[in-house]
Amino acid sequence: MNIASTNNKTNDLDQEWIAEYKTSGDLAALGRLYEPYMPLVYGVALKHFRDEERSKDAVMQIFEDLIEKIKSHNINNFKSWLYVLSKNHCLMELRKEKSGSVNFEENFMEFEPFMHLSEKEQTEMQLLAMEACLETLNLEQKQTISLFYLQEKCYAEVAIETGYDIKKVKSYIQNGKRNLKICLEKQRE
Repeated sequence: MNIASTNNKTNDLDQEWIAEYKTSGDLAALGRLYEPYMPLVYGVALKHFRDEERSKDAVMQIFEDLIEKIKSHNINNFKSWLYVLSKNHCLMELRKEKSGSVNFEENFMEFEPFMHLSEKEQTEMQLLAMEACLETLNLEQKQTISLFYLQEKCYAEVAIETGYDIKKVKSYIQNGKRNLKICLEKQRE
């Protein structure tokens, strides 16, 4: 038996359990679907968190996320979809830890004129500046930047939502980010 036929059988079985769970809401079906992929999820979490206990917690949290997310998504390849979901879960947890809000310094640039303002005022000014600059982008850049940074979607999710090829999504985000930086620098002058 070759690898492709094994993968097809695994995917067919995954699709059966997904369909069973969607129709019945039976958590045992979801458990059967998830169990073989728990080492994958743990590995993704361990890669991001570098902490065994936190990674074990993430495996359980992601299972809890699946209870609702599977119902609202059309999943063709569960393993790939779960990998992306796991990675996004970890990245969002790390983002929450870092700042609890959008981190403009990390994603775009440091905005020095706001240093004398309170933290709340700085954030408000940065948001206003960012909104103004976002409006200067072309439609594709504006869409992809908003989905990726503001709604915290991954490249694949942005591609699905917009219908753009994933390479185009990456290009629009990169070019949009550069254009935002230029716009913010002009505002600072």
